[in-house]
Amino acid sequence: MHSTFRAFSFFLIFLFALSLTAKRSTGQTTAEHRLNDTVTTDTDSLTADTTGADAPTDIPLPERLKRLLDNPIFERTQVGIYIWDLTADTLVFAHNEQQSMRPASTEKLVTAITAYRTLGTDYHYRTRFYADTIHRDSLIEGRITIEAGYDPLIEHSDLMAFVDSIKAWGITRIASPITLDLSFKDDKRLGWGWCWDDDEVPLTPLLYNNRDRFTEALRDVIRQEGITWDGTVTEGEQEHESQFCCERNHTIDQVVLPMMKESNNSMAESLFYQLAHFGANRRAGRKQAVRRINALVSEVGLSPSHYQFADGSGLSLYNYATPQLLGRLLRFAYRDEGIYRHLLPTLPIAGEDGTLRRRMRGTAAAGNVKAKTGTVEGVSTLAGYLTTAGGNRLCFAIMNQGLRYGATGRNFQDRVCKALCR
Repeated sequence: MHSTFRAFSFFLIFLFALSLTAKRSTGQTTAEHRLNDTVTTDTDSLTADTTGADAPTDIPLPERLKRLLDNPIFERTQVGIYIWDLTADTLVFAHNEQQSMRPASTEKLVTAITAYRTLGTDYHYRTRFYADTIHRDSLIEGRITIEAGYDPLIEHSDLMAFVDSIKAWGITRIASPITLDLSFKDDKRLGWGWCWDDDEVPLTPLLYNNRDRFTEALRDVIRQEGITWDGTVTEGEQEHESQFCCERNHTIDQVVLPMMKESNNSMAESLFYQLAHFGANRRAGRKQAVRRINALVSEVGLSPSHYQFADGSGLSLYNYATPQLLGRLLRFAYRDEGIYRHLLPTLPIAGEDGTLRRRMRGTAAAGNVKAKTGTVEGVSTLAGYLTTAGGNRLCFAIMNQGLRYGATGRNFQDRVCKALCR
């Protein structure tokens, strides 16, 4: 009898505990979890919000956006918004648009637009190979210099073109260590404000398939082609009397596409240092690149002293921008037909590709929003273009900061974009 009573008591306690657990998992969620149904790791391509808690469409757009901001999460986190109607050339909505925040990878928009403006849309990355021939006995030996151009797209076909050219000269042996001219940029291998444990490609101006393994790849190709070389390299600047051998180049568009679509940091840093090197500045660094960016900031009517640009990718936590700055740069790009024609195809498309391929699917924003994402610890950003249901072209910038979960920011940004597209 007693054992039966104890068993029944334990059963009642179990049911009570189960009811408490169910209550906590449904009605007791925090404001942050209401905005963020799916808590996942912080990457740019995570699942979009599925709560359906969007503002009604029968009220004016500014009021709808204000309602989205009426959430307790914004008592503990920061958000800045800037939306401009490019068709009507008027401000649609702004909220904390001049607050300095970390842009994360939307910094890549700053780098790309500045590069198209400064370097030109037809700019080419260039890596040059030089060779001196030495006739010794019955052999033709060569002294080789490679002038780095910080091209992350150098691959096997480029090295083969170089080897084929020296073979055509009759060179069968490389007489001395190959000289690598790395004076394209300074000797810093990490960006300002990067963490020592960031798993990023070092800032070296000689890359192979966007990795720091150029020398190893060169050894492999030369050995496979039967040219004698002991495999040693040295650093030094190219001598002007050396004979030009060949040049390999890639277009700026070939670099900007993966830089934006997949948010490739190494590609962005290579472009940042193209800005630094512009005008043949040897061993140029961050400060030279920032001068180019500051010039564009002034050109769009803002003060460079209000911002800080630490790198080209947005990886550094020392970067500070504002939604207004990103919006002004997007407006500038839109007004320049050449820049806009090159920039727009590089941006991820909501629900289709790049870092937006899994966001806003099945909504009016899918296939419409073309924007750059950004994520670093505690930060989520989105900036780009879309077209309203009425046919007006908008540019927008949304910056969320102070987040426990990156998806919280992404879900809010998706709701804003859906409101704009409807």
